[in-house]
Amino acid sequence: MPAKKTPPAKRLLIVDDHPMMRNGLAQLIDSEGDLKVLAQADNARQAIEIVSKQKFDLALLDISLPDKNGLELMKDLRALQPDLPILIVSMHDELVYAERVLRGGGRGYIMKQEGGEKFIRAIRQVLAGQIYVSEKMSSRILEIFSGRKSQTESSPVGKLTDREFEVFQLIGQGVSTREIAEQLHLSVKTVEVHRANIKEKLALKTAIELVRYAVRWVDSQVEK
Repeated sequence: MPAKKTPPAKRLLIVDDHPMMRNGLAQLIDSEGDLKVLAQADNARQAIEIVSKQKFDLALLDISLPDKNGLELMKDLRALQPDLPILIVSMHDELVYAERVLRGGGRGYIMKQEGGEKFIRAIRQVLAGQIYVSEKMSSRILEIFSGRKSQTESSPVGKLTDREFEVFQLIGQGVSTREIAEQLHLSVKTVEVHRANIKEKLALKTAIELVRYAVRWVDSQVEK
């Protein structure tokens, strides 16, 4: 009886601007016989270049990248490879981001502080065509996608579109309008329109109120 042919290892891409996180994840994944980290990138531009040349079975993305928000990069990568499953690996609170990720076409969300066993479980679950979120988030996700109240609707920040949310985060990090325009490849006028929409949605009257609100929000996410 001929020996069974071993299926090729699943090919993974890691996108994270922290070398220790990337290398630690790569070692964890490569220790599994049927998983292989084929490439790593530390920014969105590199990731887009890599995915335009190679096929992957799964991409692991961080939310906070130096040149583009992970939510936007997720859309770019899916435009290049529509069937590419994406698992977000982030330090940010999943209550804030997980719904946005799933609505944007991502297949899962895991916090960076989780242990290696959970990372592998999340990777295998997404590779199997399933969604992965934490246990506490699962019931909320079911409510969200069954048409009940969205988790983000309970927060004013949840009313923002993904692009407005990206601009809002950068405002909170002290980035100027011109710098935001350059970083997101938008015109200054477009960023100003986003700022106006954000102020309206958050019921803020002045630019100073917007900056203070955004800074407090960003600080609260770092503390979590």
